Amino acid sequence: MVMSVLEEMRIRSLGVIDDAVVELSPGFTAVTGETGAGKTMVVTSLGLLLGGRADPALVRIGAGRAVVEGRIAVPADASVVVRAEEAGAELDDGALLISRTVSAEGRSRAHVGGRSVPVGVLADLADELVAVHGQTDQQGLLKLSRQRQALDRYAGDAVAVPLAKYTEAYRRLRAVSVELDEITTRARERAQEADMLRYGLEEIAGVEPRAGEDVELAEEAERLGHAEALSSAATAAHAALAGNPEDPEGIDAATLVAGAQRALEAVRSHDPALAALADRIGEIGILLGDVAGELAGYADDLDADPLRLAAVEERRAALTALTRKYGEDVDAVLAWAERGAARLTELDGDDERIDELTAERDALRTELGGLAQALTDARTEAAERFAAAVTAELASLAMPHARVSFEIRQTEDPDGVEVGGRTVAYGPSGVDEVELLLAPHPGAPPRPIAKGASGGELSRVMLAVEVVFAGTDPVPTYLFDEVDAGVGGKAAVEIGRRLARLAKTAQVVVVTHLPQVAAFADRQLLVEKTNDGSVTRSGVKVLEGEERIRELSRMLAGQEDSETARAHAEELLATARADA
Repeated sequence: MVMSVLEEMRIRSLGVIDDAVVELSPGFTAVTGETGAGKTMVVTSLGLLLGGRADPALVRIGAGRAVVEGRIAVPADASVVVRAEEAGAELDDGALLISRTVSAEGRSRAHVGGRSVPVGVLADLADELVAVHGQTDQQGLLKLSRQRQALDRYAGDAVAVPLAKYTEAYRRLRAVSVELDEITTRARERAQEADMLRYGLEEIAGVEPRAGEDVELAEEAERLGHAEALSSAATAAHAALAGNPEDPEGIDAATLVAGAQRALEAVRSHDPALAALADRIGEIGILLGDVAGELAGYADDLDADPLRLAAVEERRAALTALTRKYGEDVDAVLAWAERGAARLTELDGDDERIDELTAERDALRTELGGLAQALTDARTEAAERFAAAVTAELASLAMPHARVSFEIRQTEDPDGVEVGGRTVAYGPSGVDEVELLLAPHPGAPPRPIAKGASGGELSRVMLAVEVVFAGTDPVPTYLFDEVDAGVGGKAAVEIGRRLARLAKTAQVVVVTHLPQVAAFADRQLLVEKTNDGSVTRSGVKVLEGEERIRELSRMLAGQEDSETARAHAEELLATARADA
C-alpha cells in the first residue's frame, strides 16, 4: 500500500537554525549531532507544520520571522487529500506543500497547498500524517487520563461505540440535573417572581387597555380641551366659503368663484384655452362646496361636553399608571402582559416540571449505569490484549522478563451511578480509572509505571505502546525525539532494531544521541553548527561511508579518529545490516 512520506523540510530563522533543508526519505532516518547543535529544532519545526503552538521565542535573534516549509508526498486517494482540498489546497505534482510562519511579535500564519488556512486545519491533517513523540510525551503517559485514552484508542469501535452513547447520555443528564437544581434551589425566588407577575397581570386586566388606545385618547383630549376655539374657527371658515345667512349682502368665496365661471362660460366656445380654465374654475367651485359642507358638519358634531373630557382624562390617568410600570406605551404594556403570562405559566408548572425532570434524571442514571458497564467490559477485554501485545514488544526491547498489565477500578460514591450492584463515581468518559502497571522482572509486584519504571524503561514502554498502535491504527510517519533517553548498551541496540522493523511499514524519523540506534537507520543526517553558532544550509547533510563511521565514532567515544571507536562503529553498522 502506498503511504504518505515526508520528503523534506526547509527551516529558516528558527532557534539556532539560520537556513537549512532537512531531506528525508522512506524508511528509518536518524538525526544526530552534538548537544545544542539544533537536532531538536527538527522536531520543533515539524510540530509547527502540524499546528503546534507558535512561540515567538523560537524566532532567531535578529530575524523578523521564522518559516518552516514541508513537502509531503501523498497518495491521490488518501483521505488527507480530501481534507486539504476542502480547505482550498492544491497538490504539487502529487505532493502537499505546507508552511508555517511565526513572527517575532507572535503572529502566526499557515498555508496548505498555496492557500492560507487556519492553524487548526494543520492539526486536522496531522492526525492522519504524523505521530510525534518526545520526552514530554513520556511524561504524558504517566497521567491516568492518557493511559485510559491509549487503551480506548487501542480498543477501537468496541469502546468508541458505547462511549459515544454514554457521552450523549452523560451530557443530557448534566443538563437535566442543572435545570432540576435551578428549579428546586431557586423555589423561593421563582415563587416571588410568580407573585409579581400575577399582580401585574391582574392590574393590567383590571384596566383592560386596547392597542393604540393611549394615542386615540390623547388626540380626543386635545380636541375636547379646545372645543370652543375649534368650533369658532370652523364656523368662520364656513362663512368665508359659503356665506353667512345673517349677512345676505356679504361676499363669500363660493359666490365669487361662481361669478368667475359664469363670465368665462359665455365665451368659452371661442378659445379652447379659456374653456379649460373655465372647467378648472368649475372644479374649484365643487371643491369649495365639499369643504364648506364638511366644515358645517364638523361644527355640528363637535362635542364640547366637559363630562366627556373628564372621563377621557381619567382613562388616560389609568393608562399612564400602567405605562409607568410595564412599558413606554400601551402597546408595550400589552407585550409585557403577553410575556408575563407565558412566564407565569412556566413558573406555575414548576411542580409538574420537577416531577418530569426527576423521572428523566432517574431514567438517565439507570441508562448511564448500563452504558458504563458496557464500557468497563470492553476496556477489560481490550486491556488484556493490549497488555499482552506491549509485553511481547518489551521482550524485543531488551526487557524479556517485564510484564505490563492494566488495573481498571472504580471509586465508591453515594451520588454516583449503579454499576454491577455498586454505586460509583462517574465522569464524561465512564466510571473507570485505568492505570498501566509494570513488573520489570519476575517476582516484582506490578506497580504504576510512574513509580515502577526508570527513565530508560519508560522510554521503551512508550515505544512498545506506539509499535502496538502501529499495527492497529497506523499513521504514515513517526517522529521520535530522544525516545532512547536513559537507555544504553544492549537495550539501545534493541531499540534501534525495533525502530528499523517499524520502518518497514512506515516512515520513521528519530532524533537520537545513541550510536546503537543511529546505526540501524537507512539514512543518517548530521546537524552541525558553523563557527558563529548557527546551522546553515550546509549544516544538515546526509552521512554516507566514511563520514557516517566518523560520526558514529564521535557518538561512541567523543573522538572521531579513535581506532577502537571506529572498529565499534563498523561493527554496529555490520550488525544492523545483517539484521535488515
